[in-house]
Amino acid sequence: MSQSKVIAPYALRAMAAATLVTLALSGCSEAKRALGYEKAPPDEFQVVQRAPLAMPPDFSLRPPAPGAVRPQEGTTRDQARASLTGTRQATPISAIGRDSGDIALLKRAGAEQIQPGIRELVNKESQALADAGRTFTDKLVFWRKAETIGSGEQLDAEKEAQRLRENQALGRAVTEGETPRIERKKKGMLEGIF
Repeated sequence: MSQSKVIAPYALRAMAAATLVTLALSGCSEAKRALGYEKAPPDEFQVVQRAPLAMPPDFSLRPPAPGAVRPQEGTTRDQARASLTGTRQATPISAIGRDSGDIALLKRAGAEQIQPGIRELVNKESQALADAGRTFTDKLVFWRKAETIGSGEQLDAEKEAQRLRENQALGRAVTEGETPRIERKKKGMLEGIF
């Protein structure tokens, strides 16, 4: 029994020392992190979004040759027939790289009956829906037209196209000549307040 009485004070001292060390180290952030008491969130500036998985591009496609017939235009005979009759002929489906099943599926889906100018039609319909969706409150809140942000200079598209055509006809480099810009007038001191 005398040995258990001797060991008991040492055990109490060891437990007290361990408790004191644990309490002392609990204030240290390194000890908290090592013991797993502190969360380590990711750095928000280092988190990036991964690109979605996608099929690689078709490397067998080659750019069109200059002067070659464009497949979507058809032959001159088809174009003449369409302009005389007012109807479009079916656009032939290219069989390059497609088997008979693919061609049959495309014909069944109506790929030969594509409508010219579909992009303009979709844009016009979308703009009409956007304009119809403006409420009275929107008209009151957003009563001014959107202003262009920046230096106020914009490229004059018509003059730039003419400059590029002239450079090409004369055999000059595309970068030769001054780029035409549209100069905006400066606003008056009270303009824009009312």
